[in-house]
Amino acid sequence: MRSPLSVAAQSPGQGIQGGGSGVGTTSVENVKDIRNTVGNVPLEWYEDFPHVGYDLDGRRIYKPLRTRDELDQFLDKMDNPDYWRTVQDRTTGHDVRLTDEQVALVRRLQSGQFGDVSFDPYEPAVDFFSGDLMVHPVTNRPADKRSFIPSLVEKEKVSRMVHAIKMGWIQPRRPQDPTPSSYDLWAQEDPDAVLGRHKMHVPAPKLALPGHAESYNPPPEYLLSEDERLAWERQEPGERRLNFLPHRFPSLRAVPAYGRFIQERFERCLDLYLCPRQRKMRVNVDPEDLIPKLPRPRDLQPFPTCQALVYRGHSDLVRCLSVSPEGQWLASGSDDGSVRLWEVATARCMRTVPVGGVVRSIAWNPHPTLCLVAVAVQDSVLLLNPALGDRLVVGGTDQLLSTFVPPQEPAVQPASWLEASEEERQRGLRLRVSHGKPVTQVTWHGRGDYMAVVLATAGHTQVLIHQLSRRRSQSPFRRSHGQVQRVAFHPVRPFLLVASQRGVRLYHLLRQELTKKLRPNCKWVSSLAVHPAGDNVICGSYDSKLVWFDLDLSSEPYRVLRHHKKALRAVAFHARYPLFASGSDDGSIIVCHGMVYNDLLQNPLLVPVKVLRGHTLTRDLGVLDVAFHPTQPWVFSSGADGTVRLFT
Repeated sequence: MRSPLSVAAQSPGQGIQGGGSGVGTTSVENVKDIRNTVGNVPLEWYEDFPHVGYDLDGRRIYKPLRTRDELDQFLDKMDNPDYWRTVQDRTTGHDVRLTDEQVALVRRLQSGQFGDVSFDPYEPAVDFFSGDLMVHPVTNRPADKRSFIPSLVEKEKVSRMVHAIKMGWIQPRRPQDPTPSSYDLWAQEDPDAVLGRHKMHVPAPKLALPGHAESYNPPPEYLLSEDERLAWERQEPGERRLNFLPHRFPSLRAVPAYGRFIQERFERCLDLYLCPRQRKMRVNVDPEDLIPKLPRPRDLQPFPTCQALVYRGHSDLVRCLSVSPEGQWLASGSDDGSVRLWEVATARCMRTVPVGGVVRSIAWNPHPTLCLVAVAVQDSVLLLNPALGDRLVVGGTDQLLSTFVPPQEPAVQPASWLEASEEERQRGLRLRVSHGKPVTQVTWHGRGDYMAVVLATAGHTQVLIHQLSRRRSQSPFRRSHGQVQRVAFHPVRPFLLVASQRGVRLYHLLRQELTKKLRPNCKWVSSLAVHPAGDNVICGSYDSKLVWFDLDLSSEPYRVLRHHKKALRAVAFHARYPLFASGSDDGSIIVCHGMVYNDLLQNPLLVPVKVLRGHTLTRDLGVLDVAFHPTQPWVFSSGADGTVRLFT
């Protein structure tokens, strides 16, 4: 499809220059190029093609090559004096130099003027319809008969108004009093006056009466010594207890004039003039009515109430612990460089695995068909097979790890996966994931194939995600938002919660985008836990706050609990019961009832039900980690005293 203009405007001896939508540069610069090789076809159809039409011989007309980068454009801007008046024509793809008339037109339009110079918006208007009285009217129809008869409707209105005046429903307007309205400014001093009886009158506060220090002969205890006088002179005027120095005179006749008299009178006037006074109505409220009506704790059972077992064996503080998915075994990591595996029911240490460093975090794989424990030691994550419980599960775990076939071309990844030596396999070690940076936390995904790791480093590689089946590691973030403290997987949706010092961010792993930012309003977030339903999150902080978030409600905290006296070290949710617990450096574990209702219009019910104590404070540290039993309403705690305790 070609327009007649394109055929008529192309001369036989004129070739097509390279570039542009079928438009070449002519020898005469002022000749307007009106060729349109496309016709009425939308130019968007040619966006994915290298050409924008055809010439008379049917050859393609290619687009101009745009290979100039920003540096070339900047040099062209500096060298070309006509760069400021050069624009690109969208229909042809060529750079067009605007003429002086076109530049003047653009400037007039930018300044709000008319485009046409010769147009006068203020030309005199032609009055087509004059206001002069004409001799011959437009219509010569005679007047109606109703114009001579009084209106019956108006008569009825007048009669109604007369009746209302007689009945007193309508009062006539009274003449205004011409005397100016004035009132006595000081009438409120008289209690019998009208303004004096006004309810909102607040009298100015009176000055305090002088004491013994203002006397001309004060007692000796009110006189300042030389050291106290020097200390009084060094203080700021606002910090002084007295704004004058007490003096003793032999008689009242020898007292001189007070030097700060005028200044104090002036400050008194400023206080009366600038300080507003307001009367507030006092409401008599019973303090018991302000306390919310909460259910009794014994109505919210079951929850742990007493200490049942103490797991002793570690020689240093126990930083972390984790419970197996069935609840039969317990793993604990300590600063003594060992991981101990306990039987929950008997408090018997089944196995001790030396790892050669401080255990920062430990996590039992949540998948029931795997027997794996992830241990964060120094700059590595150790995957241990504790060989406890069902032999089929233990053997199946080793068989699953041995079926991995490394790829021919290993990809570059931020962590290295190393097989354990024969000596290490005897101790239970199967894999070692080395990172090169200290590892502070490790946590598993609910399905047991992925685990997230937090590194104590700066930059975007603070959080890494490892896949066990493919032995692949990846860094999900391109930039960092503060120092990461904790991470947690969402139990239902593909979300990852990342807690920094001042906030919690919720990322969608499939879409690779930020979903929500939570503001806990704490100085330093220390711990994080997600409700099993996935709609609520709790955070613990080092300024002794426990913050509850409702993800469907707001990014601000739903409730802030301040029950602990010192820093919170760990928080945890129960997988089945409406319970959550927090451990603090004050040596206590507070168990709360947290019921989340299916009705979205009903807020969660948060009730503290029990304070559990048993750990002794060591080096100003108390409870370092808490964890719930997966099936029973029991809670485990590890402390700085080197013990693990079970409360049932």
